[in-house]
Amino acid sequence: MIDVLVVDDDFRVAEVHAAYVAKVPGFRVTGKAHSAGEALAALERTPVDLVLLDHHLPDETGLALVRRMREAGIGCDVMMVTAARDVSTVHAAMQHGALQYLVKPFSFAGLREKLVSYADLRHALAGPAAREACQDEVDRMYATMRSAASPLATLPKGHSAPTTDLVLGVLRQAGRPLSAQEVADRTGLSRSTAQRYLKQLERDSRLRLSLRYGDTGRPEHRYVLPAPPPNGRSL
Repeated sequence: MIDVLVVDDDFRVAEVHAAYVAKVPGFRVTGKAHSAGEALAALERTPVDLVLLDHHLPDETGLALVRRMREAGIGCDVMMVTAARDVSTVHAAMQHGALQYLVKPFSFAGLREKLVSYADLRHALAGPAAREACQDEVDRMYATMRSAASPLATLPKGHSAPTTDLVLGVLRQAGRPLSAQEVADRTGLSRSTAQRYLKQLERDSRLRLSLRYGDTGRPEHRYVLPAPPPNGRSL
């Protein structure tokens, strides 16, 4: 599970964002904070993998909080989730290492796309820290996060980003190869729709196809997320 701290000065907005995160397979909210001071205290008590961070906080800005986190040796990842859309703030967030920047207001689908891309990146970087990546692997890692900015650009006609994310989320949560029927059962999609998405994801190299032979002799197609490279690096 990917542990998330939600930081927003508005109590209701924080609850909504926490509910969104909880709906994405593989993620769980371990805390909510409504100021920079609360957030820093929470991070010192309980480490997390990702902070969903508002920029406008009552005691200091979100970016100032990120600086304090790094000074304190807190190296968790940050995703800015804020109404601040001026270019200077966006640029500063990039300089501070924010992996994503999501502008309020946004839909559940918008946040889910960012979270799924983040999970894909963690999967790609999983493993010991000593490994050296080749250029193709580096390109794939960067492309994983860039793809969340325009998920519809590379989807074929008749495919939607939310359904693609749903299928990937089910496979990620399963942690083992699944057949089209198993994916259909877990997502509520028809078998034909699940099969169509699985085949496309396999063509795009986002899934790996394996064959399981039964008593009938006809192999069953099963799909799984690509295994992380040996001696990979965790995020």
